[in-house]
Amino acid sequence: MKVLIKNATIYSPSSPLHGKITSIFIENGIISKIDKDLNVDADNIVEGKDVSVSVGWMDCFANFCDPGQEFKETLESGANAAAGGGFTEVMLIPNTQPVVSNKSQVEYIIQKSKTLPVTIHPIAAITKNAEGKELSEMFDMFHCGAVAFSDGTNPVQSSGILQKALEYILPVDGTIIQLPDDKSIGAHGLMNEGAISTKLGLQGKPALSEELMIARDIEIVRYTNSKIHFTGISTKKSVELIAEAKKENLQVSCSVTPYHLFFCDEDLNDYDTNLKVNPPLRTKKDRDALREGIKNGIVDFIASHHQPQDWDQKVCEFQYAKNGMETLESVFGAAQICGVSTERFLQMQTQRIRQIFNLPIPSIAEGEKANLTLFMPDEEYVFEETNIYSKSKNNAFIDKNLKGKVIGIINKDRLFLSATF
Repeated sequence: MKVLIKNATIYSPSSPLHGKITSIFIENGIISKIDKDLNVDADNIVEGKDVSVSVGWMDCFANFCDPGQEFKETLESGANAAAGGGFTEVMLIPNTQPVVSNKSQVEYIIQKSKTLPVTIHPIAAITKNAEGKELSEMFDMFHCGAVAFSDGTNPVQSSGILQKALEYILPVDGTIIQLPDDKSIGAHGLMNEGAISTKLGLQGKPALSEELMIARDIEIVRYTNSKIHFTGISTKKSVELIAEAKKENLQVSCSVTPYHLFFCDEDLNDYDTNLKVNPPLRTKKDRDALREGIKNGIVDFIASHHQPQDWDQKVCEFQYAKNGMETLESVFGAAQICGVSTERFLQMQTQRIRQIFNLPIPSIAEGEKANLTLFMPDEEYVFEETNIYSKSKNNAFIDKNLKGKVIGIINKDRLFLSATF
């Protein structure tokens, strides 16, 4: 396949091309030529006002529900959702049916996703069936292609199990991903515990359930000298705890979701089930602290927490609705409308995320494989259901004003262009 990107602005801080307007010719998946004036025959030409190009973006926490719940999402539809959001690489949590807790499940995901436009990286379960009782075959799964370890939406509750897991991954320089949630606190909470939950008559889940687990896990990391990544942090205190750990040079990192940056518990006044998520939406003060955490570098990157749910599990009473939101296509636009600059977003999603998980960082240079995202950083638009490529539509950003539009991606000698471009 031959693709010509004409007169695009290059975003690549580590490259001498950064900030320049030039053209890129890609042949058989390789960047063949970069020059200001290119006149070559191509199967596809991408040209438009304000088109920009960067190294392909990456996400670290998504659920494609395959195998087991393909009525919500498949690897194919999930990959399209990722491509529609500008992501060329996605790490998948292990909470499928069956759980990705053995070698064969890792191999299933890798083999089935080979022909997709997005590179899929399996996250292997820390414990068998993500039940938190017994360590899984972590070593075997790592050597089969698992890039990190997590029990996903079932965070490890046992301190002893987590300690053993952190020690077990030391020889391979692995990383544990933990969704911080002490399930014994506010176990039946439906939203953040506070004035809004009292007003709405909904059972609350206190910030303590998150902050206690972060504090505990940091102590275990201090003891083991291993690596942990906290994903979906949602409170001001969580940011402060992680900031202190980083000052000690502990191997601790963190990410936030796009919806925790955009929404707060006050947005639940109309009982929108698409905003029922875990960790729950917190206060405005917490939301603003997350935004500040991105600006000052405490928050390492944004994680989509893409969690498709079918119609029946969201169009119901709030207390019966399932947690989770479909997000991949709206991450960039939501981040920028929340004050995250284009430069900061790209640094997080192209470099920092790959550094944390020891993955190679692509580059924009002649002779390199094309792993690129095409986008218009200043485009303001209303996010609509037609922007969603996922099989599920449980996205609370629908009808919201966002900034920054994705055109598509080029990866694995495949071109995926957004239908709205």
